[in-house]
Amino acid sequence: MTKAAEENQTPTQDLPGSADVGTPPPGAPASTATAGGPAASAGRLPRVESLTGLRWWAAFFVFCHHMTQLAPLPVYDFLKYGTSGVTFFFVLSGFVLTWSSRPGTKIGTFYRRRFARIFPLYFLTLVAAFFVFYRVDPPAGMSWIKPISITVLVLSTFLVHGWSNNPTILYGGNPAGWTLSVEAFFYAYFPFVWRATQKLKTAGGLILCVAVIVLGGAYRLALFHYKDVVPILPQPVLHSVAFLFGIGLAIALRSGWKPRIPVWFAFLVTGGGLYVLWYSGAHPTEVPGAITMGLCQKEFLTFLYGFLILAVAARDMRGGRSLLRSKPLVALGQWSYAFYLIHATIMYAIKEHHGIAGPIGWSNLTWYAGVLALSIFASWLLYKFVEHPLERKLRGPR
Repeated sequence: MTKAAEENQTPTQDLPGSADVGTPPPGAPASTATAGGPAASAGRLPRVESLTGLRWWAAFFVFCHHMTQLAPLPVYDFLKYGTSGVTFFFVLSGFVLTWSSRPGTKIGTFYRRRFARIFPLYFLTLVAAFFVFYRVDPPAGMSWIKPISITVLVLSTFLVHGWSNNPTILYGGNPAGWTLSVEAFFYAYFPFVWRATQKLKTAGGLILCVAVIVLGGAYRLALFHYKDVVPILPQPVLHSVAFLFGIGLAIALRSGWKPRIPVWFAFLVTGGGLYVLWYSGAHPTEVPGAITMGLCQKEFLTFLYGFLILAVAARDMRGGRSLLRSKPLVALGQWSYAFYLIHATIMYAIKEHHGIAGPIGWSNLTWYAGVLALSIFASWLLYKFVEHPLERKLRGPR
Protein backbone atom coordinates (compact mmCIF):
# COMPACT_ATOMS: atom_id res chain seq x y z
CA MET A 1 0.00 0.00 0.00
CA THR A 2 1.29 3.31 -0.77
CA LYS A 3 2.49 5.25 2.10
CA ALA A 4 3.04 8.46 0.26
CA ALA A 5 -0.61 8.42 0.07
CA GLU A 6 -0.72 8.94 3.77
CA GLU A 7 0.94 12.27 3.78
CA ASN A 8 -0.39 15.05 5.88
CA GLN A 9 -1.34 18.11 3.97
CA THR A 10 0.58 20.53 6.09
CA PRO A 11 1.91 23.89 4.93
CA THR A 12 5.43 23.09 6.07
CA GLN A 13 5.87 20.12 3.77
CA ASP A 14 8.50 20.37 1.11
CA LEU A 15 8.71 17.56 -1.39
CA PRO A 16 6.27 15.12 0.09
CA GLY A 17 6.33 15.79 3.77
CA SER A 18 4.43 13.65 6.15
CA ALA A 19 2.41 14.06 9.17
CA ASP A 20 -1.20 13.32 9.74
CA VAL A 21 -3.95 13.93 7.38
CA GLY A 22 -4.08 12.31 4.19
CA THR A 23 -2.16 9.64 1.73
CA PRO A 24 0.19 5.25 0.49
CA PRO A 25 -1.71 3.69 1.53
CA PRO A 26 -1.90 3.15 2.95
CA GLY A 27 -3.68 11.96 2.81
CA ALA A 28 -2.34 14.26 0.58
CA PRO A 29 -0.28 17.37 0.67
CA ALA A 30 -0.02 20.95 0.85
CA SER A 31 -0.79 24.35 2.08
CA THR A 32 -1.88 26.93 4.53
CA ALA A 33 -5.26 27.19 2.91
CA THR A 34 -8.08 25.15 4.32
CA ALA A 35 -10.03 23.00 1.96
CA GLY A 36 -12.18 25.20 -0.15
CA GLY A 37 -10.53 28.36 1.12
CA PRO A 38 -8.53 30.82 -0.92
CA ALA A 39 -5.13 29.75 -2.09
CA ALA A 40 -2.36 30.78 0.21
CA SER A 41 0.45 33.05 -0.70
CA ALA A 42 3.76 31.98 -2.19
CA GLY A 43 2.04 29.72 -4.68
CA ARG A 44 0.98 27.17 -2.13
CA LEU A 45 -1.83 24.91 -3.17
CA PRO A 46 -5.19 24.37 -1.44
CA ARG A 47 -5.55 21.32 0.75
CA VAL A 48 -7.26 18.24 -0.62
CA GLU A 49 -8.07 16.51 2.64
CA SER A 50 -10.88 14.43 1.18
CA LEU A 51 -8.19 12.11 -0.15
CA THR A 52 -7.53 11.13 3.47
CA GLY A 53 -11.04 9.77 3.91
CA LEU A 54 -10.94 8.24 0.45
CA ARG A 55 -7.82 6.24 1.19
CA TRP A 56 -9.56 4.63 4.17
CA TRP A 57 -12.13 3.11 1.83
CA ALA A 58 -9.36 1.75 -0.38
CA ALA A 59 -7.74 0.11 2.66
CA PHE A 60 -11.13 -1.27 3.68
CA PHE A 61 -11.57 -2.79 0.21
CA VAL A 62 -8.23 -4.60 0.63
CA PHE A 63 -9.41 -5.79 4.06
CA CYS A 64 -12.62 -7.20 2.56
CA HIS A 65 -10.59 -9.21 0.08
CA HIS A 66 -8.33 -10.70 2.74
CA MET A 67 -11.30 -11.57 4.95
CA THR A 68 -12.63 -13.95 2.30
CA GLN A 69 -9.83 -16.28 3.47
CA LEU A 70 -11.37 -16.40 6.95
CA ALA A 71 -15.09 -15.68 6.54
CA PRO A 72 -16.23 -15.97 2.90
CA LEU A 73 -19.33 -14.05 1.80
CA PRO A 74 -21.59 -14.89 -1.15
CA VAL A 75 -19.87 -12.07 -3.08
CA TYR A 76 -16.37 -13.39 -2.39
CA ASP A 77 -15.67 -13.63 -6.13
CA PHE A 78 -16.20 -9.89 -6.55
CA LEU A 79 -14.29 -9.07 -3.38
CA LYS A 80 -11.12 -10.44 -4.95
CA TYR A 81 -10.93 -7.04 -6.64
CA GLY A 82 -10.14 -5.66 -3.21
CA THR A 83 -6.54 -6.29 -4.23
CA SER A 84 -6.97 -3.36 -6.62
CA GLY A 85 -6.84 -1.09 -3.59
CA VAL A 86 -3.06 -1.15 -3.94
CA THR A 87 -3.39 0.28 -7.46
CA PHE A 88 -5.44 3.09 -5.95
CA PHE A 89 -2.67 3.76 -3.46
CA PHE A 90 0.01 3.79 -6.15
CA VAL A 91 -1.94 6.38 -8.16
CA LEU A 92 -2.58 8.39 -5.00
CA SER A 93 1.10 8.20 -4.06
CA GLY A 94 2.18 9.81 -7.33
CA PHE A 95 -0.55 12.44 -6.99
CA VAL A 96 0.25 13.30 -3.37
CA LEU A 97 4.01 13.53 -3.78
CA THR A 98 3.66 15.81 -6.80
CA TRP A 99 0.93 17.94 -5.27
CA SER A 100 2.91 18.60 -2.10
CA SER A 101 6.33 19.01 -3.70
CA ARG A 102 8.08 22.35 -3.55
CA PRO A 103 11.27 23.50 -5.25
CA GLY A 104 14.45 23.61 -3.22
CA THR A 105 14.12 20.44 -1.18
CA LYS A 106 17.36 18.47 -1.17
CA ILE A 107 17.18 14.89 -2.39
CA GLY A 108 18.82 13.68 0.84
CA THR A 109 16.15 15.45 2.87
CA PHE A 110 13.42 13.86 0.78
CA TYR A 111 14.86 10.37 1.24
CA ARG A 112 15.28 10.86 5.00
CA ARG A 113 11.67 11.91 5.36
CA ARG A 114 10.46 8.98 3.27
CA PHE A 115 12.42 6.62 5.50
CA ALA A 116 10.94 8.21 8.62
CA ARG A 117 7.50 7.96 7.12
CA ILE A 118 7.39 4.29 6.20
CA PHE A 119 10.15 2.26 7.81
CA PRO A 120 9.69 2.30 11.62
CA LEU A 121 6.14 0.99 11.50
CA TYR A 122 6.93 -1.37 8.66
CA PHE A 123 9.76 -2.95 10.64
CA LEU A 124 7.61 -3.39 13.75
CA THR A 125 4.80 -5.06 11.80
CA LEU A 126 7.37 -7.23 10.01
CA VAL A 127 8.49 -8.57 13.40
CA ALA A 128 4.87 -9.21 14.39
CA ALA A 129 4.18 -10.96 11.08
CA PHE A 130 7.19 -13.26 11.58
CA PHE A 131 5.49 -14.94 14.55
CA VAL A 132 2.29 -15.52 12.55
CA PHE A 133 3.62 -16.50 9.12
CA TYR A 134 6.81 -18.44 9.96
CA ARG A 135 7.71 -21.57 11.93
CA VAL A 136 10.74 -23.84 12.15
CA ASP A 137 8.36 -26.72 11.44
CA PRO A 138 5.20 -25.35 9.72
CA PRO A 139 2.00 -27.23 10.65
CA ALA A 140 0.31 -29.29 7.95
CA GLY A 141 -2.75 -27.81 6.28
CA MET A 142 -1.77 -24.19 6.93
CA SER A 143 -0.21 -23.07 3.66
CA TRP A 144 0.23 -19.47 4.80
CA ILE A 145 2.73 -20.55 7.46
CA LYS A 146 6.16 -21.00 5.85
CA PRO A 147 9.50 -22.38 6.99
CA ILE A 148 11.94 -19.77 8.24
CA SER A 149 14.16 -18.37 5.48
CA ILE A 150 16.87 -15.93 6.51
CA THR A 151 17.28 -14.85 2.88
CA VAL A 152 13.61 -13.95 2.49
CA LEU A 153 13.51 -12.11 5.81
CA VAL A 154 16.64 -10.09 4.99
CA LEU A 155 15.25 -9.12 1.58
CA SER A 156 11.98 -8.12 3.24
CA THR A 157 13.74 -6.05 5.88
CA PHE A 158 15.55 -4.00 3.25
CA LEU A 159 12.44 -3.71 1.07
CA VAL A 160 13.93 -5.33 -2.01
CA HIS A 161 11.77 -8.47 -2.05
CA GLY A 162 9.32 -6.79 -4.43
CA TRP A 163 11.82 -7.22 -7.25
CA SER A 164 11.30 -10.97 -7.29
CA ASN A 165 8.38 -12.58 -9.10
CA ASN A 166 8.77 -15.67 -6.94
CA PRO A 167 5.69 -15.59 -4.63
CA THR A 168 7.67 -17.01 -1.70
CA ILE A 169 9.99 -13.99 -1.85
CA LEU A 170 7.53 -11.38 -3.14
CA TYR A 171 5.08 -12.04 -0.29
CA GLY A 172 7.78 -12.85 2.22
CA GLY A 173 8.00 -11.34 5.70
CA ASN A 174 4.83 -9.33 6.18
CA PRO A 175 2.82 -10.34 3.07
CA ALA A 176 1.44 -6.81 2.79
CA GLY A 177 4.98 -5.39 2.67
CA TRP A 178 5.59 -6.08 -1.02
CA THR A 179 3.81 -2.81 -1.82
CA LEU A 180 6.31 -0.95 0.34
CA SER A 181 9.09 -2.44 -1.76
CA VAL A 182 7.32 -0.97 -4.80
CA GLU A 183 6.90 2.36 -3.02
CA ALA A 184 10.60 2.46 -2.17
CA PHE A 185 11.35 2.27 -5.89
CA PHE A 186 8.92 5.13 -6.56
CA TYR A 187 10.63 7.23 -3.89
CA ALA A 188 14.04 6.49 -5.39
CA TYR A 189 13.21 8.06 -8.74
CA PHE A 190 10.53 10.58 -7.81
CA PRO A 191 12.90 13.54 -7.19
CA PHE A 192 14.26 13.16 -10.71
CA VAL A 193 10.81 12.88 -12.30
CA TRP A 194 9.69 15.90 -10.29
CA ARG A 195 12.57 18.02 -11.58
CA ALA A 196 12.04 16.83 -15.15
CA THR A 197 8.31 17.67 -15.15
CA GLN A 198 8.21 20.97 -13.25
CA LYS A 199 7.63 22.97 -16.42
CA LEU A 200 4.76 20.82 -17.66
CA LYS A 201 1.29 22.34 -17.62
CA THR A 202 -2.19 20.85 -17.90
CA ALA A 203 -1.72 19.46 -21.41
CA GLY A 204 1.66 17.97 -20.51
CA GLY A 205 0.27 16.29 -17.41
CA LEU A 206 -2.63 14.76 -19.33
CA ILE A 207 -0.33 13.60 -22.13
CA LEU A 208 1.81 11.88 -19.48
CA CYS A 209 -1.32 10.10 -18.16
CA VAL A 210 -2.32 8.89 -21.62
CA ALA A 211 1.23 7.86 -22.52
CA VAL A 212 1.81 5.64 -19.49
CA ILE A 213 -1.59 3.96 -19.86
CA VAL A 214 -0.94 3.22 -23.54
CA LEU A 215 2.60 1.96 -22.91
CA GLY A 216 1.48 -0.18 -19.96
CA GLY A 217 -1.37 -1.72 -21.91
CA ALA A 218 0.82 -2.31 -24.97
CA TYR A 219 3.39 -4.11 -22.84
CA ARG A 220 0.79 -6.45 -21.31
CA LEU A 221 -0.67 -7.28 -24.71
CA ALA A 222 2.80 -7.88 -26.12
CA LEU A 223 3.62 -10.12 -23.16
CA PHE A 224 0.51 -12.18 -23.89
CA HIS A 225 1.08 -12.52 -27.63
CA TYR A 226 4.88 -12.84 -27.55
CA LYS A 227 5.52 -14.42 -24.16
CA ASP A 228 8.63 -16.20 -25.42
CA VAL A 229 10.23 -12.90 -26.46
CA VAL A 230 8.97 -10.23 -24.07
CA PRO A 231 10.53 -10.39 -20.57
CA ILE A 232 8.37 -10.38 -17.45
CA LEU A 233 9.16 -7.15 -15.62
CA PRO A 234 9.34 -6.97 -11.81
CA GLN A 235 6.46 -5.46 -9.83
CA PRO A 236 8.05 -2.05 -9.08
CA VAL A 237 8.45 -1.39 -12.82
CA LEU A 238 4.98 -2.66 -13.73
CA HIS A 239 3.25 -0.56 -11.08
CA SER A 240 5.08 2.58 -12.17
CA VAL A 241 2.23 3.08 -14.65
CA ALA A 242 -0.13 3.89 -11.76
CA PHE A 243 2.44 6.08 -9.98
CA LEU A 244 3.29 8.12 -13.08
CA PHE A 245 -0.42 8.45 -13.89
CA GLY A 246 -0.93 10.04 -10.48
CA ILE A 247 1.96 12.42 -11.16
CA GLY A 248 0.35 13.46 -14.44
CA LEU A 249 -2.99 14.17 -12.74
CA ALA A 250 -1.35 16.31 -10.07
CA ILE A 251 0.57 18.28 -12.71
CA ALA A 252 -2.67 19.03 -14.55
CA LEU A 253 -4.45 20.20 -11.39
CA ARG A 254 -1.45 22.20 -10.15
CA SER A 255 -1.57 24.08 -13.43
CA GLY A 256 -5.07 25.36 -12.70
CA TRP A 257 -7.28 22.73 -14.31
CA LYS A 258 -10.47 22.29 -12.24
CA PRO A 259 -12.77 19.86 -14.04
CA ARG A 260 -16.32 19.85 -12.70
CA ILE A 261 -16.81 16.13 -12.28
CA PRO A 262 -19.57 15.28 -9.76
CA VAL A 263 -18.04 13.03 -7.13
CA TRP A 264 -21.13 10.83 -7.07
CA PHE A 265 -20.62 10.29 -10.79
CA ALA A 266 -16.96 9.40 -10.27
CA PHE A 267 -17.94 6.82 -7.66
CA LEU A 268 -20.57 5.46 -10.06
CA VAL A 269 -18.02 5.15 -12.86
CA THR A 270 -15.47 3.48 -10.58
CA GLY A 271 -17.98 1.05 -9.13
CA GLY A 272 -19.42 0.33 -12.57
CA GLY A 273 -15.95 -0.25 -13.97
CA LEU A 274 -15.13 -2.74 -11.22
CA TYR A 275 -18.39 -4.56 -11.95
CA VAL A 276 -17.58 -4.70 -15.66
CA LEU A 277 -14.15 -6.13 -14.85
CA TRP A 278 -15.71 -8.79 -12.66
CA TYR A 279 -18.50 -9.63 -15.11
CA SER A 280 -16.19 -9.80 -18.11
CA GLY A 281 -13.92 -12.17 -16.21
CA ALA A 282 -16.83 -14.36 -15.12
CA HIS A 283 -18.58 -14.29 -18.54
CA PRO A 284 -15.88 -13.56 -21.14
CA THR A 285 -17.98 -14.65 -24.11
CA GLU A 286 -20.71 -12.13 -23.29
CA VAL A 287 -18.55 -9.00 -23.12
CA PRO A 288 -16.79 -7.63 -26.24
CA GLY A 289 -13.07 -7.19 -25.61
CA ALA A 290 -13.21 -9.17 -22.36
CA ILE A 291 -9.83 -10.81 -22.95
CA THR A 292 -8.11 -7.51 -23.69
CA MET A 293 -9.80 -5.95 -20.67
CA GLY A 294 -8.54 -8.76 -18.48
CA LEU A 295 -5.00 -8.53 -19.79
CA CYS A 296 -4.92 -4.75 -19.29
CA GLN A 297 -6.75 -4.88 -15.98
CA LYS A 298 -4.10 -2.87 -14.08
CA GLU A 299 -4.25 -0.04 -16.64
CA PHE A 300 -8.05 -0.10 -16.55
CA LEU A 301 -7.97 0.15 -12.75
CA THR A 302 -5.40 2.93 -12.92
CA PHE A 303 -7.76 4.98 -15.07
CA LEU A 304 -10.78 4.28 -12.83
CA TYR A 305 -9.03 5.19 -9.59
CA GLY A 306 -7.29 8.15 -11.19
CA PHE A 307 -10.66 9.45 -12.36
CA LEU A 308 -12.02 9.15 -8.81
CA ILE A 309 -9.00 10.92 -7.28
CA LEU A 310 -9.29 13.66 -9.89
CA ALA A 311 -12.96 14.28 -9.12
CA VAL A 312 -12.43 14.36 -5.33
CA ALA A 313 -9.35 16.61 -5.50
CA ALA A 314 -10.99 19.01 -7.98
CA ARG A 315 -14.03 19.35 -5.71
CA ASP A 316 -11.80 20.24 -2.74
CA MET A 317 -10.02 22.83 -4.89
CA ARG A 318 -13.37 24.41 -5.76
CA GLY A 319 -14.42 24.42 -2.12
CA GLY A 320 -17.22 21.87 -2.35
CA ARG A 321 -18.61 20.09 0.71
CA SER A 322 -17.29 16.61 1.39
CA LEU A 323 -18.17 13.85 3.83
CA LEU A 324 -14.72 12.44 3.12
CA ARG A 325 -13.30 15.33 5.19
CA SER A 326 -15.35 14.36 8.26
CA LYS A 327 -13.37 13.78 11.44
CA PRO A 328 -14.06 10.03 11.68
CA LEU A 329 -12.95 9.39 8.09
CA VAL A 330 -9.91 11.63 8.43
CA ALA A 331 -8.89 9.71 11.54
CA LEU A 332 -9.40 6.36 9.82
CA GLY A 333 -7.41 7.68 6.88
CA GLN A 334 -4.57 8.64 9.19
CA TRP A 335 -4.51 5.15 10.66
CA SER A 336 -4.87 3.39 7.30
CA TYR A 337 -1.15 2.71 6.83
CA ALA A 338 -1.02 0.88 10.15
CA PHE A 339 -4.35 -0.79 9.35
CA TYR A 340 -3.02 -2.01 6.03
CA LEU A 341 0.15 -3.47 7.56
CA ILE A 342 -1.46 -5.20 10.55
CA HIS A 343 -4.93 -6.44 9.58
CA ALA A 344 -3.78 -9.54 7.65
CA THR A 345 -1.46 -10.55 10.48
CA ILE A 346 -4.36 -10.33 12.92
CA MET A 347 -6.68 -12.20 10.57
CA TYR A 348 -4.31 -15.10 9.94
CA ALA A 349 -3.48 -15.39 13.64
CA ILE A 350 -7.20 -15.87 14.25
CA LYS A 351 -7.44 -18.32 11.37
CA GLU A 352 -4.61 -20.45 12.75
CA HIS A 353 -6.31 -20.90 16.11
CA HIS A 354 -9.94 -20.99 14.98
CA GLY A 355 -9.92 -22.15 11.38
CA ILE A 356 -12.36 -20.99 8.71
CA ALA A 357 -15.33 -19.18 10.24
CA GLY A 358 -17.84 -21.41 8.51
CA PRO A 359 -19.55 -22.02 5.18
CA ILE A 360 -20.12 -19.21 2.72
CA GLY A 361 -22.93 -16.99 4.00
CA TRP A 362 -23.97 -13.51 5.08
CA SER A 363 -23.78 -14.59 8.72
CA ASN A 364 -20.02 -14.26 8.32
CA LEU A 365 -20.48 -10.48 8.41
CA THR A 366 -20.24 -10.74 12.19
CA TRP A 367 -16.64 -11.92 11.69
CA TYR A 368 -15.96 -8.94 9.44
CA ALA A 369 -17.24 -6.60 12.13
CA GLY A 370 -15.18 -8.22 14.87
CA VAL A 371 -11.90 -8.44 12.98
CA LEU A 372 -12.43 -4.93 11.59
CA ALA A 373 -12.92 -3.47 15.08
CA LEU A 374 -9.84 -5.27 16.39
CA SER A 375 -7.74 -4.14 13.42
CA ILE A 376 -8.87 -0.52 13.74
CA PHE A 377 -8.03 -0.53 17.45
CA ALA A 378 -4.59 -1.99 16.74
CA SER A 379 -3.96 0.54 13.97
CA TRP A 380 -4.88 3.42 16.30
CA LEU A 381 -2.42 2.15 18.90
CA LEU A 382 0.31 1.75 16.29
CA TYR A 383 -0.31 5.20 14.84
CA LYS A 384 -0.44 6.97 18.19
CA PHE A 385 2.48 5.27 19.94
CA VAL A 386 4.76 4.15 17.10
CA GLU A 387 4.17 5.58 13.64
CA HIS A 388 3.50 9.25 14.41
CA PRO A 389 5.99 9.84 17.27
CA LEU A 390 8.86 8.00 15.55
CA GLU A 391 8.26 9.80 12.29
CA ARG A 392 8.39 13.18 14.02
CA LYS A 393 11.62 12.18 15.74
CA LEU A 394 13.38 10.78 12.68
CA ARG A 395 12.39 13.18 9.94
CA GLY A 396 14.52 16.01 11.30
CA PRO A 397 14.03 19.77 10.85
CA ARG A 398 11.44 20.82 8.35
